[in-house]
Amino acid sequence: MSDFSGMTSLNPGYRALMLGASGGIGSAFVAAIKADPACGSVVELSRSRDGFDITDEASVSAAATRLSEAELKFDLVICATGALVIDGNGPEKTIKAIQADVMAAQFALNAIGPALALKYFGPLLSNEGKSIFATLSARVGSIGDNKLGGWISYRSAKAALNQITRTSAIEIARLRPKGVVVTLHPGSVDTGFSGGFSKGHDRIQPSESVAMMLSVLDRLEPAQTGGFFAYDGQPIEW
Repeated sequence: MSDFSGMTSLNPGYRALMLGASGGIGSAFVAAIKADPACGSVVELSRSRDGFDITDEASVSAAATRLSEAELKFDLVICATGALVIDGNGPEKTIKAIQADVMAAQFALNAIGPALALKYFGPLLSNEGKSIFATLSARVGSIGDNKLGGWISYRSAKAALNQITRTSAIEIARLRPKGVVVTLHPGSVDTGFSGGFSKGHDRIQPSESVAMMLSVLDRLEPAQTGGFFAYDGQPIEW
């Protein structure tokens, strides 16, 4: 269990932005951040509640514009959007099962969507002290850690997300040297996300995963920006 009791590395009264706020992990993030006495406010965006669609550039741009016009800056931005099963299509077991449209849907949601989030919400990161932009990746997106094969579209989309985040971190650091931009592996979390594909794996509750990830983010230093970390704080190879 994590000993997370609040974000001590961010400015007191910090403002957070949660993308994918209605999902299993997203809603757990919202609950944990709202319970943090150091948090000043949380802005929540989700598809089910306000029509925020991470795969639609116009939707992402419009949301960012609204926040910018309100002159809001954020100390913490978390992108918890994503899916393993899309439109009933789960992960492939073999290259023979690849379907172009299914693979494209994986990239649209799990790679291009977070790229759009970084494009439009990255400029809204505060430059007053440490700021954090975290996207949820997955250990199966690690190329070096891949010993089993399979899950080609999902693995590849998450590997692309890791590269997108790494590259964005380098760019963001030029204007925000105290920024921390990273990808996180939440573990096998007990939500509806996996569509039953995580059977046989030990699963943790969303609240536990989130507490551990927030603790990791709180400990990370700007020198570690661009990294890929597990919920327990251990770095994951690319």
